[in-house]
Amino acid sequence: MSAEPADGALEPPTTETALETRGLEPVPDAERTGRVRELVPTWVAANISVLLLTMGAGLVIFNKLNIWQVLVVAVAAPVVSYGLVGLISIAGKRGGAPGMALSRAVFGQRGNLFPGALIWVARWGWETINAVSGAFAMLTVLDLLFGVRKNTALVVVTLLLFVGCTFLVSGLGIGALRACSTWSTYLFGAFSVLVMGYLVAETDWAAVLDKPAGSTAMMVAGIGTIAAGGISWVPSGPDFTRYLPRTASARGMVGATVGGAAVVVVPMVLMGAVMAVGTPDLASAQDPVSFIGSLLPAWIAVPYLLIALVGMLLINSMSMYSAGFTAQTLGIRVPRAAAVSVNAVISLVFGFLLMVVATSFFGSFISFLTLLAVAFSAWIGVFGVDMLRREDYDGAALLDTTPGSAYWYRGGFAWQAMAAWGTALAVGLLFTEVDWFAGPLADTWIGANGLGWAAGILTSGALYAVLPRTAAQAPGPAQPAAAGAQAAPAARPEPEPAGSLAD
Repeated sequence: MSAEPADGALEPPTTETALETRGLEPVPDAERTGRVRELVPTWVAANISVLLLTMGAGLVIFNKLNIWQVLVVAVAAPVVSYGLVGLISIAGKRGGAPGMALSRAVFGQRGNLFPGALIWVARWGWETINAVSGAFAMLTVLDLLFGVRKNTALVVVTLLLFVGCTFLVSGLGIGALRACSTWSTYLFGAFSVLVMGYLVAETDWAAVLDKPAGSTAMMVAGIGTIAAGGISWVPSGPDFTRYLPRTASARGMVGATVGGAAVVVVPMVLMGAVMAVGTPDLASAQDPVSFIGSLLPAWIAVPYLLIALVGMLLINSMSMYSAGFTAQTLGIRVPRAAAVSVNAVISLVFGFLLMVVATSFFGSFISFLTLLAVAFSAWIGVFGVDMLRREDYDGAALLDTTPGSAYWYRGGFAWQAMAAWGTALAVGLLFTEVDWFAGPLADTWIGANGLGWAAGILTSGALYAVLPRTAAQAPGPAQPAAAGAQAAPAARPEPEPAGSLAD
């Protein structure tokens, strides 16, 4: 651990230009000009991905669900996962800092390196999956318009283009993300209605409605699979609410988050399920995008894929935006925009391997999502319980990584949080099974229903709640907590009661 204070806080704070230069330092009250309703297009954009079609198809092909069961899964998954995103994002308006910076107050300055590193690595996989999906979308458009077939050189070019655009948007920061999210929401919504209209007219509804029901266990597992994507956004929730005023409605934040996600997840999953009835190999194809060209006429497929491509680019941009903050909390002392480049390079390398070497995209994708949910769930339980009983965050202490920090605790670790996190991570893995890994309890009811992630959240939350709480220490004389914290507000209004969802 470096003895220098204020990781990532050395950039001049500003939010008024096209390039956001603020790092981990809390946003002053004067700059908190965001609005709760802006969260709707943010979380719409976070779900504009044709992968939801593939996942909807998987519910029919692999989980053996009928259309009514798919509907239940499609509604329940975003409520569960983005409900958690919305709840954790309340910490963003309280502390004005990114999620993994606020996490220092929970785990300690050194302790936070452990969940932070795991979450950072997990983001590599998420960004790789989306980069591959975006590249496949480009390749499909080129095939539909010009008859250009996929080859290794073209794979490299499309990956470079996609990741390069992602790096540009995420590097610019929150302003660019908001603007792109708003316009992509309108465009994607319009073309999704067009696609749904075409499917309603062309689908063999007798075959769709006559499909027998699957088991309840497969429904529960399906909810976990679809929800895993949303759960991966939970630590990033505060990153997109740090510019909201302290008086912003917490209930409104949760509602806008769930609503923005659900308006995309529900119809996309249902469309994938409907498509799978006539195209049963959709869910197992290595290329998760090209099927759209065969199911839809070119005049719908091409613009729809182009808009979906923008959506997938935004998903990756949002992920890289958060990953830049996470990298800074790990001690990578570079500006936020530069920190983003690390994940861009990683997604290029792993994306190439997945497109050229992997034999089953869907299998790799579902295995990754399952492990991703387990990895994030252990952090969610600890952070969530802490947030419910915490009134505020000390902005200066968040930035001070020396032993003088109020969040140094004992040797830089909050042992209660670390114990709960480590135990929950192990418990979640015990109940988890993927293509290449199976925990010893994976065949139990919890494991068979794909609830390893839920076991992780409950374990970490319950254990952290019963362990004695370590109080933040007073700033040490050698390293005042004000170091590097010039962006923290000088005076704070009365904080909302701990755990309150009031306005």
